[in-house]
Formats: sequence, structure tokens, C-alpha cells
Amino acid sequence: MSVKRPRVGRRLAERAARKLVQDREKLAVLSPGGVRERPIEVVSSAVIEVRVEGMPCAQCGGQYRVREHEAPAPGLRKLDVICRQCSAPRLLWFRIVPDDPN
Repeated sequence: MSVKRPRVGRRLAERAARKLVQDREKLAVLSPGGVRERPIEVVSSAVIEVRVEGMPCAQCGGQYRVREHEAPAPGLRKLDVICRQCSAPRLLWFRIVPDDPN
């Protein structure tokens, strides 16, 4: 019979938690807005910050706070955000696509 010491159990739990964070980070990069090549499309720059505050953190589900809002190119916005709960930083990308009538 194999008896695990408490320390071994804690180390295994910590490794599993780190692996979960890494997996969530990979998913966040693959999701819309995670990289410049796949921005989230919006109709106006006025809705970007409101939309970001409504997005859940990829790691803990908390609310983001905008640290910096940049315009690296016309119609493209890069937001540097941080989670209010777990302090996880993230870059989010948005593209402004005007909602013109046909």
C-alpha cells in the first residue's frame, strides 16, 4: 500500500493548477481579440471599453480594468487590461467596422 505524504499531494495540486492556467492562456490567445490577426469587431470606439468591462477574465472570471487604450493603426485598437480580481494582464484587440446601411 502506498501512502502519499501531504507535501506530495500539494505539489501535484499546484502542478495541476499551473497546467490549468497555461491551458486557459492558450485558449484566450486563440479566442477573438486575443491576437492582432483576429480582433473583435465593433461598430464604434465608444463601445470598446464598455464591452471590455463586461468580458470575464480568462483565468478567474473576474472583471477587467483598462490600463491603456491605443490606436496602432486606423480602425484598429489595442487595449492593455488587467483583471481586478487576480491581476492577470491581457492584451485585447478590436477592429472598428462601421455599420453603414447598404
